[in-house]
Amino acid sequence: MTTGLPDTAPGPAPTVDGARPAVGRRALAEFLGTGLLVAVVVGSGIAAQRLSDDVGLQLLENSFATALGLGALILLFAPVSGAHFNPVVSLTDALLGRADRSGLSPRTLGVYLVAQAAGGIGGALLANAMFDVQTSISATDRATPATLLAEVVATAGLVLLIAGLTRTQRTIPVIATAVGAYIGAAYWFTSSTSFANPAVTLGRIFTDTFAGIAPVSAMWFVGAQLVGAAVAMGLVVLLFPAAAENAPASPRA
Repeated sequence: MTTGLPDTAPGPAPTVDGARPAVGRRALAEFLGTGLLVAVVVGSGIAAQRLSDDVGLQLLENSFATALGLGALILLFAPVSGAHFNPVVSLTDALLGRADRSGLSPRTLGVYLVAQAAGGIGGALLANAMFDVQTSISATDRATPATLLAEVVATAGLVLLIAGLTRTQRTIPVIATAVGAYIGAAYWFTSSTSFANPAVTLGRIFTDTFAGIAPVSAMWFVGAQLVGAAVAMGLVVLLFPAAAENAPASPRA
């Protein structure tokens, strides 16, 4: 999924000498981006609960803030790390890029996953602190057959969207707009409200507020997200094979 072009994502843009940013810089971008994303999700959920007793209005406020925040974070961090903020996006990048060595290397993938997980937890703690909410493990059970199916669908759609736009050489602003719009919509057309991200799911364990999820439910959600990512990878290979063959290879990270 990495394109190696300076104005595309999710691969990091080369520096002026043609090299990618150092892994440490990219890890910091993934940590900050994932953390801020979770802070947006959790913080806007807390604010929505305090501003309204209407659950539908709360979800509208939460989804609107998340869609805008995600788009802005992609615009900010895509030139550094590719703005994955999501383990299934990074995993897909690594697996689909193996043939032409354009994806994340195993080492860089591991660094990304750790940074994203740490960022997800840190973002939830930050949101709790900003709203003076005590950090505690969520008691909100969300896992049902319907919500797990919804997570498969939401994640498959997200990964397919990102991979398809990247393989057809769309620019960072286009990808940021499309991904933000998709997540905003997926809040409403999925019964799970579209977590679609293992790092975000992990972070949301640590807040017993509107956006929280109980640990057992989180494990089921992550499993469903991995299934969705696998489905998306199959669809990417079927739908965009020519784009993959024509995409310029970049040095293996």
